[in-house]
Amino acid sequence: MLDALLRPKAVAVMGASRTPGKVGYAVVANLIQGGFQGDIVPINPSGGEMLGHKIYAGLEEYGKEIDLSVIAVPTAAVKGAVISSLHQGAKAIVVITAGFKEVGHEGAVLEKEIADLCRASGARIMGPNCLGLINTHHGMNASFASHMPAVGGISVVSQSGALCTAILDWAAARKMGLATLVSIGNKADLDETDFLSAFADDDNTKVIVGYLESIGSGDEFIRAAESVAAVKPVVILKAGTTSAGSKAASSHTGALAGADIAYGAAFKRAGIIRAETFESLFDFSAALAMQPLPKGDRVAIITNAGGPGIMTADAVENSGMKVASLHPDTAEDLRGKLPAAASVGNPIDVLGDADPERYAMAVEAAQNDPSVDAVIVILTPQAMTRPAETARAIAAKANGSKPVLASFMGGSDVLPGREELVAANLPDYPSPERAVAALKAMVDYAAWRLRPPRIVTRFPVNRRRVERIISRQLRSGRLYVGEAKAKDILRAYDFSVPDGRLVATVDEATEAAPRIGYPLAMKIVSPDIVHKSDVGGVKLNLNSQQDVADAFELMMLRIKRRMPDAFLEGVYLEKMAPRGREVILGMTRDPQFGPMLMFGLGGIFVEVMKDVTFHLAPITSGEAMSMLMGTRSYKLLEGVRGEQGVDLSAIGEALQRISQLVTDFPQIDELDINPFIVGKMGEESFAADARIQLSAGGAL
Repeated sequence: MLDALLRPKAVAVMGASRTPGKVGYAVVANLIQGGFQGDIVPINPSGGEMLGHKIYAGLEEYGKEIDLSVIAVPTAAVKGAVISSLHQGAKAIVVITAGFKEVGHEGAVLEKEIADLCRASGARIMGPNCLGLINTHHGMNASFASHMPAVGGISVVSQSGALCTAILDWAAARKMGLATLVSIGNKADLDETDFLSAFADDDNTKVIVGYLESIGSGDEFIRAAESVAAVKPVVILKAGTTSAGSKAASSHTGALAGADIAYGAAFKRAGIIRAETFESLFDFSAALAMQPLPKGDRVAIITNAGGPGIMTADAVENSGMKVASLHPDTAEDLRGKLPAAASVGNPIDVLGDADPERYAMAVEAAQNDPSVDAVIVILTPQAMTRPAETARAIAAKANGSKPVLASFMGGSDVLPGREELVAANLPDYPSPERAVAALKAMVDYAAWRLRPPRIVTRFPVNRRRVERIISRQLRSGRLYVGEAKAKDILRAYDFSVPDGRLVATVDEATEAAPRIGYPLAMKIVSPDIVHKSDVGGVKLNLNSQQDVADAFELMMLRIKRRMPDAFLEGVYLEKMAPRGREVILGMTRDPQFGPMLMFGLGGIFVEVMKDVTFHLAPITSGEAMSMLMGTRSYKLLEGVRGEQGVDLSAIGEALQRISQLVTDFPQIDELDINPFIVGKMGEESFAADARIQLSAGGAL
C-alpha cells in the first residue's frame, strides 16, 4: 500500500547540500552509506557533485520519474518543491522541514495546501516536521539520523523525531535490529493508523512499536489496531494524557474519566500493549520480538542467589502471575544433579558457585516441565561466575518452546554475558522486576489473542419510548435529564426501578404517598441541582403522609434559602429500594473513542479510593465481568469472611444494557446510575437513582 514510501526505487532529496552538518547533506549521505540500491537524486539549484553523486539543479534535469521525494528546503520553498516532485511522478513525499501548524495559523494553512496538492495527485505525504524514515530490509535511510540501525524485526512509528533518535541509540546500545522506523511529525496526511496497517502486511515486521502524542481518528485507530494486534504485537507509549479535558463533567463517571482513562480503555479493547515509560516500551518489545508467547502464567525462576530469587518471586506474584509449582519429576531430576545445598523448589537456587553447566541443566529441566509456561533466569556476579559462558549455555538450552528471559544483574562484570544473550535472541534486563514486567506484558497479550469471539448481546427493549423522551428534551432545550425521566429511560431498557411519582406540591405528595407505598424516599428535582444530598435534597424512610408533608415543606424551604435561583420542578417520591450492595454504573462519551462505561462500588470506594474500571462500549458479557474483576474491591462482591456475595450476573447484565442504550442513542453524553442496588443471587436489583446528560449537538 505504501511501497513508494517504504520501498522506493528512486529517491530525490530536495535541498541536498554539500555542507556536512546540514540536513540535506545528512539525508543524501545516509542513503549512500545505508546501501540504498535505487537511484539517489540530490537536488540543489547550485548543482555540482557530492559524495560521488551528481547534484541536479532541478528534477527536470534528472528527467526520469521518482517514487519518493524527501524535502529539506526552507519552509517558504516547500510548496514549490512539492509541486515539482509531483510533476516528476512522485507517489510519496516526506517533508522534513519544520515551520508548519506547530508554529501557528499561517503554518497550518501552508500545511493544508501541500497536503491538498498531494491528495489531488494521489500521492501520500509524511510529515512535515519530521526526521524521515528508515527501512533496513530495503537498505534505505532517508532520514537525518546519525546512523543506520542493524536489520531486525521491530518497526517503529513515532510522532516525535527526537524520540526516533533516542530509539536508534537504544537499539545500537543493545545491539538490537530494527525493520522500519518512520517519523510522522505533524501528520498532514499519513498517520499512525496508516502505518499500523502497513506494518501488519510487512513480513519483516514482528513487533510494532509506537510513540504517540495524539491520535487522529479514534474509531479508525481502534479498528485498525484490533485487526493488527490479532496477528502481531503492538506496543505503544502514549504521552500527553494528564489533562482530563476542558468539558465540565456533571456526573461521577465524567469526573473520574480523563484522557488517560480513555486511551487505557481504547488500548485494552484493541489488544494494544501499553508501555508507561520509554524504558518499558523497549523492555516489552525486545521480549516480544525475541521470544515465543507463553501459553500461561506459571513462571519458573532460576537464580544463583537467594535474595534476587525472592525479589523475582515477589514481582511475579504481585503482577498477577504465578510462581510455578514444579512437577515432582522435575524436582527429583534436579535433586539428583544439583549440589545437596541447592534448592529444587521454585525459585531453583543453583547456588553462588554455579558454573554454566549447572545453569544449562536447570533451564532444560524448567523448560521440559509441563507445569511451567515461562522461565526467568537470574545471574549475579560471584567470584566464580562466568557470565559469557553461562549466557551461551543458557542460549543453547533455550529451544523456543517457552519464553526464556534473563536478568544478569550488575555492571561491567556481567556485560559480556549480556552481549551473548542479545546475540542469541534472549532478552536481558538489569533487574528482575523489569524482566517480570516484560513477561507479564507477554502473558496478557497472549491471553488477549486467545480471547473468545466478541459477541455483543442485544436485549429486547422499548427504543421508541426512549426516542420520545430524548426528542422532547432536545426540543425544549433541556440537556439535563432529571431522575424521573432518566428512570423512564431505564425502564424502557428493562431496568428494575422502584415505583415513584414526580410531584410539585405538598398536596400531590401526600396524595401519591399511600398509592406508592411506604417507606418512601423523597428527592428534589431540579435541572440546577446535580448533587441533591449536598443541598439537603434527599430524605429517606418516610413512613406516613405526615412525614411526607413535613419533609416536602422543609426541603423546599431549605433549598430555596440555599439556592434561591434554582428552578425547582418538585420532588420525586419513590418507594424505598430493598437493602443490598450499592454500586455505581455509568457512562461518559469520549470525543475520540465514544462511550466509555464505568463500574465501581459506592461510597468511599468511588469518592476516596476512586476504585473504578472503564471499558469502551459496546461490551460483551465477558468484558462486563472483567470490569467487575478489575476493581480492587471485587472480593467484597464475591463475599468475604463468610458473608454471602451478591448477584454478579445482575451487575454484568446491567452494564450490557447501559452499553446497548448509549450505543443506540449517541445523544446521551453522560449517564450515572448511583446507586445501583444489587442483592444476593436470585434477588432483584434496582436502579435507585439516575441522571442523564444529553449532547448539545444531539438530534434524533
